[in-house]
Amino acid sequence: MKKETLDLAVALRYEGDGAPRVTATGKGLIAEQIIEIAKEHDVPLYEEPELVQLLSAVELNNEIPETLYIAVAEVIAFAYQLSGKSL
Repeated sequence: MKKETLDLAVALRYEGDGAPRVTATGKGLIAEQIIEIAKEHDVPLYEEPELVQLLSAVELNNEIPETLYIAVAEVIAFAYQLSGKSL
């Protein structure tokens, strides 16, 4: 049986001020490594292919564009909820 590879993965970092930043993006094996590192560090994973596609166009270490604030805010709220933190 052939193992499927991920098409695309993006990592975000949000420190509470400004907008979240894209800290990693990759396809195939790089996408798998991003996911594995996230799992090793108990980072919540959120699957939304359309959002990942848009975020992958953002240059590394740049803040996300305003047009994606609401969608990314939902991801951050999801992550906080999983970790038991409140906004």
